Amino acid sequence: MLIDVKDITKIYEMGDVQVHALRGVSFTVESGEFIAIMGPSGSGKSTMMDILGCLATPTDGEYYLEGEEVGQLSDNRLADIRNKKIGFVFQSFNLLPRTSALHNVELPLIYSGLGRKERKRRAFESLEAVGLADRVDHKSTELSGGQVQRVAIARALVNKPSLLFADEPTGNLDTRSGAEILAIFDRLNEEGNTIIMVTHEPEVAEHARRVLHIRDGLIERDERRE
Repeated sequence: MLIDVKDITKIYEMGDVQVHALRGVSFTVESGEFIAIMGPSGSGKSTMMDILGCLATPTDGEYYLEGEEVGQLSDNRLADIRNKKIGFVFQSFNLLPRTSALHNVELPLIYSGLGRKERKRRAFESLEAVGLADRVDHKSTELSGGQVQRVAIARALVNKPSLLFADEPTGNLDTRSGAEILAIFDRLNEEGNTIIMVTHEPEVAEHARRVLHIRDGLIERDERRE
């Protein structure tokens, strides 16, 4: 089992007001699944993504990632997990604009202690896997939106993570570029990658084989597809 979430709650203190973002959520994720998390604005889906991605800790409950209880880990260990076990793809891309695609993808490897030659080799392989072998020296400003998102996917994959998180990965893309990005996710999942994707678009969620519908901080429905 890759993920085991047990009765997770998350409460934010907003002055004198308590906001209950998650109200006792439990589920498991097996290695190789492709899951979409859906819900209206304010439902708790982004909070769930932050907790699963070790970007936030729950107020109560337990979250086990590959057998480790995340809530008991030090900040250094959490940073190590984010760097080595988790890949993130965001709607806003989060690339360095004046830096080449190769260097953007190479960045996570700098913190892994790899030598320069090995870093560049792995970064090139990752870009090649998303169809950008001929764009490695292009800066973000010289690429289309779809190509920039491919660079972001290559960067997320370069450390060969156990988990790939995607937060509205097609939100800033036109229909054709969005379809190309989703085709990459489909292929990555077929190759054995575990993908958890937040989306509000039903046509995007159709690519997942399981959909967690969240409303008011609770899982309203856990829909599995053949």
